Amino acid sequence: MFVKNKNMNILIQLGHPAHFHLFKHTIESLKKDGHIVHVLIKSKDILEDLLSNSGIGYLNILPEGRKNSKLGLLIGMLKRDWRIFKYARKRKIDILTGSTAEIAHVGKILGIPSIYLGEDDASYVKTFCRLTFPYVKEIIQPKACNAGQWEEKAIKYSGYQKLAYLHPNYFKPSKELIPKIDFSKPYYLIRLVSLGAYHDENRKGFSNNILIKLIDILTPHGNVYISSEKELPPHLQQYTLPIDIQNIHHALYFSDLYIGDSQSMAVESAILGVPNIKYNDFAGKIGVLDELEHKYGLTFGIKTNDAEKLFVKVQELISTKNIREIFQDKRKLMLAEKIDVTAFLVWFFENYPESRKIMKENPDYQERFK
Repeated sequence: MFVKNKNMNILIQLGHPAHFHLFKHTIESLKKDGHIVHVLIKSKDILEDLLSNSGIGYLNILPEGRKNSKLGLLIGMLKRDWRIFKYARKRKIDILTGSTAEIAHVGKILGIPSIYLGEDDASYVKTFCRLTFPYVKEIIQPKACNAGQWEEKAIKYSGYQKLAYLHPNYFKPSKELIPKIDFSKPYYLIRLVSLGAYHDENRKGFSNNILIKLIDILTPHGNVYISSEKELPPHLQQYTLPIDIQNIHHALYFSDLYIGDSQSMAVESAILGVPNIKYNDFAGKIGVLDELEHKYGLTFGIKTNDAEKLFVKVQELISTKNIREIFQDKRKLMLAEKIDVTAFLVWFFENYPESRKIMKENPDYQERFK
């Protein structure tokens, strides 16, 4: 029907460790097919460590970081805009892609197609969308998401971003990578995030009292491990998850229950078929999690004004016989309806803009990537 583009110059901007996981297999496939892939990043958590350990070459365009304020966010974005602009103009980039606003800005100025990947609803990240979607060429997002007033730009796929790295075609869970985990009894993973992103303003997660109550409920049944973006207080440090954080998905897969205020890890738990509860004020506001909860029964969202409901749900899940098998069966049903996201992305980039035309005229074309 068509011939895929050869020897393309593709620029991918990564702004968060989650973006590394989203693109890592796509980068590998594109390089194998002969394309030149330019990876630009900013300093963010363990992003550079992930890239260094993977062997993927990259350039940090904001090694100095930025201040954690609204003004700091704006200045940091403008710096990245300018540095990506200079980089892309010099190297004659064919496609800009990523999950950042900068690719939209630079693409608009230079007349280069910008392809944004996201799975947040427009109502959830309003400010980001206003800064990005008017300028971006294409928006690729799961069917469960809504692009708001920019819906006409959206290309929908049957899947989730995290399937790009947690699909069984790519993720092979290994206990050997997490040797300090005690597998002699059930274990439960609690994740605490900082809730410091711009869209987290005025949102709440776990209080110290709720955390202690959870530990009291769980410890008679198994071990408790805590993964935290913030330093744990001395009385909780004994529960620190004893792994290299880069292997967190392996620890998550083998856990018997995940509880956290991170919506990203709740999605990952659901995709892996791990019983899980998301406890923060975003419950009921995110399309992907709503689909995983109400269509597939793979997650539970509870708001922070209902701590008692959290405790009841935890008791229910740890008391349910064969809960692991139940969730794995639900996972199989979900996977049967979803595509291999990485395979789809590689096809879309390599055949752009013909791929856009195909998806707009025949969205079911993506079914061949199951």
